[in-house]
Amino acid sequence: MKTFRNMDLITLITLLVIGLFAGFASGMVGIGGGVVIVPALVYFLHLSQHEAQGVSIGMLLMPVGFLAAYNYYKSGNFHFSYSVLIGVTFVLGAFLGSKVSLRIDEVLMKRIFGIVMLLLSIKMIFSK
Repeated sequence: MKTFRNMDLITLITLLVIGLFAGFASGMVGIGGGVVIVPALVYFLHLSQHEAQGVSIGMLLMPVGFLAAYNYYKSGNFHFSYSVLIGVTFVLGAFLGSKVSLRIDEVLMKRIFGIVMLLLSIKMIFSK
C-alpha cells in the first residue's frame, strides 16, 4: 500500500492535479471517478485497471462532493431525496460491482471499461 511518506513529488503533484481536474469535472458536468480519475491513474501513474478503480472508489469515502452539492442546493438545483436514494443503492452497487470486477481478467476489464465509455460518449454526442 502506498503511503504519503514513500510518495515522490511527481506522484504527489500528479495526484493533486488529477483530483483537482476530476473535482472540477464532477462539479461542472457530474463526472469524475470513472471518466477522469481511472484513466488518468492508468495512463499517468501506470496503475493497473483494478488499482485505479480501487483508488477511485476509495476517494469516494471522503465527502468530496459536499461543497459542490451545497452550491447546487443554493441555486435550487439539488434533489436531496434523489441523492439519498442513489447514494444508498450506490453502496450496494459498488460492493457488488467490485466483487465482479476483481474476478475479471485485467485486459478484459480494460476493454469493458473502454466500451462503456465509448457507448456513453456516442449517446451523449448524438442525443438531443
